Amino acid sequence: MPRSPTSTYVESAPRPALAGVVRTVWVQHTGAEPYAQRNLPTGGVELVCRLGGLPRLTGPLTRPDVDVIAPHTTVVGVRFSPGTLRLPVALDELADQRIGLDELWGHDASRLGEAIADAPAGATLDLVQDHLASRLRPGAADPLVAEAVRRLMPWRPVEVASLADDLAISASQLRRRFLRRVGIGPKPLQRTLRFQGFLALAQAGVGDGLTGMALDAGYADHAHLCRECLRLTGLTPRELLGAPDRCACGHDHSASYRPFLADLRVPAGAGAMAS
Repeated sequence: MPRSPTSTYVESAPRPALAGVVRTVWVQHTGAEPYAQRNLPTGGVELVCRLGGLPRLTGPLTRPDVDVIAPHTTVVGVRFSPGTLRLPVALDELADQRIGLDELWGHDASRLGEAIADAPAGATLDLVQDHLASRLRPGAADPLVAEAVRRLMPWRPVEVASLADDLAISASQLRRRFLRRVGIGPKPLQRTLRFQGFLALAQAGVGDGLTGMALDAGYADHAHLCRECLRLTGLTPRELLGAPDRCACGHDHSASYRPFLADLRVPAGAGAMAS
């Protein structure tokens, strides 16, 4: 999306107590103009808290979602790792949906919204993480789903049928558990994580151009990458990235891609990707 010199976005790793559940957290401030935020599929659920409004959840995306943020708005965000957030509903009911957190957490969500609205500037992200740390139950994730997600990460090509066999479960049972705990099936998640792996390589400046990064991420060729990029983002790779080390939105997402690069033992570099 077009850069806005008066809009800021700062992303960071979560505090250690949330590291096994949350991939990244962020704070965004919009300037004097509305900001069109292009949200891309990540495989995870996101908690979005806008100051002055009730917190809401965005379910796992299967396609790009453009959200227009009003001028002079502060947004605190939390991106959960796939399959780690346990809710009273099956997550496939939330796929490509936005829902008020109060519909799932009741008055607790309203208290969070009120606390954020009254918090001093700069303290909102800590407050949200405090709330999550006190509410999330350790070990709530399905261990079988967690292991399956780990194996579906990029750099480890695996067939879903073989994965189910390795986990001593049928492919249909694995898919049902994914729909409940992740929100999408194992194959769509694998495709999403592969694309996130490609973005991680671009963020770090690793690979020999788009074709080299496509092959490193597990795509058959450049055309394969282009098809997947259009499906997941609505843009071509060059439109999305703008240049090898940044995208048009100007946001630095190295914290979000650090888990992908850790498997390659590649230091997260400077640069910015689309959220």
